[in-house]
Amino acid sequence: MTTAKTSLPTREDIPQKYKWNAESVFPNRDAWRAEAQALPALIEKAASYQGRITESPAALLEWLSYVESLFRRVQTLMMYAMFSSAVDSGDVEAIGMVGQAQGLVGAAISSTAFDAPEILAAGQEKIMGWVEADERLGRYRHYFDNLFRSAPHIRSAEVEAVLGMLAAPFGGVNNAYGALTGADMQFPDAVDSAGNSLPVAQSTIGQRLHSQDRVERRTAYESYTGEYLKLKHTLGGLYLTSVKQDVFNARVRHHTTALEAALFPNNVPLEVFHNLVETFRQHLPVWQRYWEVRRKALGQDDIQPYDIWAPIATEQPEVSYEQAVEWICDGMQPLGEEYVQALRRGCLEERWVDVMPNKGKRQGAFSYGAPGTYPFIMMSHDNGLGGMSTLAHELGHSMHSYLSWQNQPVLLSRYSMFVAEVASNFNQALTRAYLFEAKKDDVNFQIALIEEAMANFHRYFFIMPTLARFELDVHTRVEKGQPVTPDALNELMADLFAEGYGDTMHYDRDRIGITWATFGHLYVAYYTFQYATGISAAHALAQRVLEEGESAAQDYLAFLRAGGSMYPIDALQLAGVDMRTPQAVEQTFGVMRSMIDRLEQLIG
Repeated sequence: MTTAKTSLPTREDIPQKYKWNAESVFPNRDAWRAEAQALPALIEKAASYQGRITESPAALLEWLSYVESLFRRVQTLMMYAMFSSAVDSGDVEAIGMVGQAQGLVGAAISSTAFDAPEILAAGQEKIMGWVEADERLGRYRHYFDNLFRSAPHIRSAEVEAVLGMLAAPFGGVNNAYGALTGADMQFPDAVDSAGNSLPVAQSTIGQRLHSQDRVERRTAYESYTGEYLKLKHTLGGLYLTSVKQDVFNARVRHHTTALEAALFPNNVPLEVFHNLVETFRQHLPVWQRYWEVRRKALGQDDIQPYDIWAPIATEQPEVSYEQAVEWICDGMQPLGEEYVQALRRGCLEERWVDVMPNKGKRQGAFSYGAPGTYPFIMMSHDNGLGGMSTLAHELGHSMHSYLSWQNQPVLLSRYSMFVAEVASNFNQALTRAYLFEAKKDDVNFQIALIEEAMANFHRYFFIMPTLARFELDVHTRVEKGQPVTPDALNELMADLFAEGYGDTMHYDRDRIGITWATFGHLYVAYYTFQYATGISAAHALAQRVLEEGESAAQDYLAFLRAGGSMYPIDALQLAGVDMRTPQAVEQTFGVMRSMIDRLEQLIG
């Protein structure tokens, strides 16, 4: 066996222009530490407001100003620490900073927990009268509407303070998962058909699975899933603890189930979840048809899960980071020059994006910032269409944050998870639409673009609904007091995949059964289904913008600017889609069918 063909660069090897602009947040870590030392005094100041925040409109405004300043600062502190740790899990100092920041976030939540009970005690008539009479308070109308809607689930100031103090210790489960999978797991090298060793890491597993070499794909998949299987008991314990925390939080706040508790804060009807799951199950044959088309295109006797990302196109387009930025900007032109210029400036001048893979960089990609910072992006660009699509996706999040921060007060600038995945998938849909037209005479590029699109659909429209079904089953078992073991988690996961794959996919039940352990998304209750509703709304809205033009684009931009100032269902209605019905989900399966049809035609 030969030595590895490639190795990951260290963090120090990455050029500065491809690193996030950390110094724009804090010039150095001494400045971060100084802020961390200053915040406890600001947190303690909350006590001086207790008992008097509803004395007058002016007192309430003063309190809101204090809260916004406090949480902007603690969020910035947390973001800097978590981003620093995410780009280099071997940065021990950054890991310690995360723990310190979490403690301050918990203290801030606990110290301000008296405000909701005090505002509720003042009464809806009094507070909403002030909102009507004072334009400055009027900006917070949705905040107060939502607070009074939530009254049955808000506990006493004492209980709310305790729940606030639980934020840091409860967060330890997710931190342990991140440390275990990001820093402690060491994956054996994959091996290609020529006997070359290839490094497997969280930041390279995608590259391995996209290889043309089936031996490389198989050995990378076995390396990756094998390490998770070795730790299934530890990972199972962490996940089940997280589920029990979800159930605890639901019961403390007088919700019947964890699903109800997860949907209530954003006023999302339960039928939205169940409509998604049922519509997904009805359309599983669309996926099974795709597996069969893919098997034939690859010229294989069978298809395995590690073949899902195998390239069909004879050559995969090379897409540098800079080229990806230009294509995304071209695709987003329907939203106007102001949107496009902000996006281009963020990518090429202001260093919003931490671009390249390096040793210790955590898996996946995300957008993360705080009001007053840039909306930063962590990713590992692979110089292909997949990297371009990931960048488009995360820029959707970042531009959503950028426009929300510009147009909403801090308390209403944070949009819900339910709408978050709309903006990201919308950017991907518009970029693909541009490239399908711009490259319409390049058959190989068209095939590669469909492959990229279907890989994205696979993650958001197959994996995520399957994980949502898994979450519902596990939470229901825990809520009923039934025992759940790591082996039971694996069996449940394998059964759900068996239903989705039908007779078209060959697979190892143990390896496909450990899929749940590879997704940190499960540590936020019922986050996963929102990827599927998000991609559905995104494609419905992208189609509307492309067909109707300027008026639809303005509706969509209004949705982005709304941030958290509206309930997500209403914000999406403003943009032009009603998620209370399964229509958008049906429409998106239609988009998938058209892509499968086009793929069949292109490959003959």
